Amino acid sequence: MSEFDETTLAFYTAEASDYAASDAGGIGRHLDPFLECLAANALVLELGCGSGRDAVYMEARGFRVEPTDGVPEMAAQAEARLGRPVRVMRFDELDADEQYDGVVAAYSLLHVPREGLGAILARVWRALKPGGWHVATYKTAGGGGRDRLGRYYNYPSEAELRAYYAAAGDWSEVETETGEGRGYEGSESHFIMIMVRRAD
Repeated sequence: MSEFDETTLAFYTAEASDYAASDAGGIGRHLDPFLECLAANALVLELGCGSGRDAVYMEARGFRVEPTDGVPEMAAQAEARLGRPVRVMRFDELDADEQYDGVVAAYSLLHVPREGLGAILARVWRALKPGGWHVATYKTAGGGGRDRLGRYYNYPSEAELRAYYAAAGDWSEVETETGEGRGYEGSESHFIMIMVRRAD
């Protein structure tokens, strides 16, 4: 069972500087509602931090943030922005147990192959403290596939995404929201935001 896609990792390795330079826009609509669920000074794990933009924002709001990225070249871009080390960690290397108040994954878990997504979400569930929150954003297009840049996406439907999360652990709250957005490749896409709370 594969929990990461080599071609997608290679894309971000090659495009790290250009991708980070393109990431100067506003904060995603998922972030503020997620942060409002957390206590002051909460510890947040960020999976797939990219340029470090969201980590800067979360830290400015008073949260403790552990940014991570599975691509060393992307982690280096975030380090330059944050002015401190960023851990290189693929999703399948997450091995924390009830450590974090929150786990955020903005447009990153959408690259996990469908056959490996359940195992990754179980790792996220284990990493959260009881009562901790997780938010993630996915693109949806009806079945896994690749975009015109060759990146893999799992493209779940809303019902499929809820099923993946339900199988990964016991959640006391599950909320989803759909919308439209424009990605790095420049095309409009449909997305799903999911926010869940680990049961106490």
